[in-house]
Amino acid sequence: MSKRFEQKDWQESMRLKLDFNNMMTSYVGENGISEEEIADLQAQIEKAEKAMVEKRANGGMDWRDLPYNQADIVKDINAYVESVKDDFDTFVVLGIGGSALGPIAVQQAINHPYYNELSKEKRGGYPKLYVMDNIDPEKLVSLFDIIDLDKTLFNVITKSGSTSETMSQFMIIKEMLEEKLGKEESKKHVVCTTDAKNGNLRPIADKEGYKSFIIPAGVGGRFSELTPVGLLPAAMCGIDIEEILAGAAYMDELCKTDNTFKNPASMYAILNYLAMRRGKNISVIMPYADTLKYIGDWYAQLWAESLGKKFDNDKNVVNVGQTPVRALGATDQHSQVQLYSEGPKDKVIVFVGVDKYKTTLDIPKIYGDIPSLGFLGGETHNKLIKTEQMATEYALLKSGQTNMTITLPEVNEFTLGQILYLFEVATGFAGELLDINAFDQPGVEEGKNATYAMFGRPGYDEKKAELDNRPAKNDKFII
Repeated sequence: MSKRFEQKDWQESMRLKLDFNNMMTSYVGENGISEEEIADLQAQIEKAEKAMVEKRANGGMDWRDLPYNQADIVKDINAYVESVKDDFDTFVVLGIGGSALGPIAVQQAINHPYYNELSKEKRGGYPKLYVMDNIDPEKLVSLFDIIDLDKTLFNVITKSGSTSETMSQFMIIKEMLEEKLGKEESKKHVVCTTDAKNGNLRPIADKEGYKSFIIPAGVGGRFSELTPVGLLPAAMCGIDIEEILAGAAYMDELCKTDNTFKNPASMYAILNYLAMRRGKNISVIMPYADTLKYIGDWYAQLWAESLGKKFDNDKNVVNVGQTPVRALGATDQHSQVQLYSEGPKDKVIVFVGVDKYKTTLDIPKIYGDIPSLGFLGGETHNKLIKTEQMATEYALLKSGQTNMTITLPEVNEFTLGQILYLFEVATGFAGELLDINAFDQPGVEEGKNATYAMFGRPGYDEKKAELDNRPAKNDKFII
């Protein structure tokens, strides 16, 4: 019997929709983008499309192939999960950046919003999930108040094995495990996700005898959710990772068309690129579903770290990028929408809506004698949140604030795979339009190197001297 994601009719029923009417001058007025502007960009679009194809063919975009080449890895992950899930009550991810944001987003999207509060039986026999994505000492210490080391499996995720935040957490936990359980038993409590050959964690995993999964060499952290970085934590919580990959593959096919107005990733990138040229340097992503709340966090890293660059490919100083802002509908109608409606027209608002929520919640017919409340009686929260989304979209349209809407028929693994992959391809395409390298992060590396130098890491003497000679703070400007 075929799985649902293998059925063409079901796939089509789950297809995402990108509505960009409210980006166009014909709808939003002078702040919008005209079809003529897109037509005038055609030569640049074709150049970007060619670059995307060539880089994919030459191994410069290995993440594009992840929907197709993970079958054996999926089997390995699922087999591993089945072999260990009964032995552990808790699964803790040690990771930061893409190693944390993706797993959090997927868990929130697919599983019960209070997953960790459910009994193990109601969780389907799968462990709780915690993600340690910061080195605030209180966070990790507090974790030990609620978990039992004897029943916890730790997933150390770092491709380089030199991520100070992750490796310092691992060093602390390794010592705790060995002190309590002994060296041999503690091996069963650690699983590593890292490079196949390089980096510090690979030889550690091999020497210690830890189970490990591989991050493909050509896939960077923020593009790694469809590798074991994201697939293992998802599977460990009972999520169908095969269906996530199928959704990504489906979106990949949609993104192969050379018809610009039918290619969701290309059009998303083109509209934002043209908006940036008009000074719209803020990208607001606003899901109208709590399940999609942390997609905004994942998107923020992807969009900011990929497109925020000082130099173009010819080493010219360009200082480009678009600042991502996370919002949640309907919550942030009461905190941010005032700014979006009446503030500067320097934003692109991206609504993410859902046609069918996982449940229906009726509003009882009471307080009919109070007109300002009675009108809600007999309706549903489903209708209310969808109506508020439409009303907010209209308010922004009326104010001249450019916006577009991505709609998921429902939130499931297949549609989640689609939206993750859509944003990844759009990011790569936007990088080509901007003529930058969307796959490095030199600004991040500068901060890392400064940290290494201040801690006395060997090989960073020159950076340490530079830091020692930085201007002293003036007490006049400290209150």
